[in-house]
Amino acid sequence: MAKIRGFTLVELLVVISVAAVLTALVAPSFGRLIQSGGVSSDVNTFLADIRFARSEAVRRGTLVVMCHSASPEAAAPTCNAGTEFKTGWIVFEDRDNSGDYNNAEPLLRQQGPLSRSSGIVDSSASATKFHFIATGRLRSANDATTITFNPSSGSGDATLQRVVCVSASGRARVAGDGSATCS
Repeated sequence: MAKIRGFTLVELLVVISVAAVLTALVAPSFGRLIQSGGVSSDVNTFLADIRFARSEAVRRGTLVVMCHSASPEAAAPTCNAGTEFKTGWIVFEDRDNSGDYNNAEPLLRQQGPLSRSSGIVDSSASATKFHFIATGRLRSANDATTITFNPSSGSGDATLQRVVCVSASGRARVAGDGSATCS
């Protein structure tokens, strides 16, 4: 007698229903994981560039600026006071000490728009530029700020938000989720 291999219809339906139940249980957690990973990625990109700007100021012994830019990837990018870091930023050596980029100054880095965070909110709304002097400190204590990165879903879940603290000493760090403070 020949042995027949395979699954019965009942076995197949049981496997499919178990897979459907597991998928329904895991999908919300997986979506949250993707959102959290996206915000973390944006925070890491921001931190890398702000630390780069600080280290370049020390290395070059001159003023280096990191600022919001509505068009950071343009041929002649500009700093914009009315935009937020979500639209992107530029890092440049500020040779004329104006705080604004011009073509005579070395453009050190450009970062395009961040798509995984719905908003990057500056608590002071005045720190649109970070001016790092040759010691690595911020030129003005008013540039010190708290920046909150929100997930793209716009869920108000504070555990998905990230808070970045930029101190007057020029150091940037992650304070924690959206309920953390930079004290």
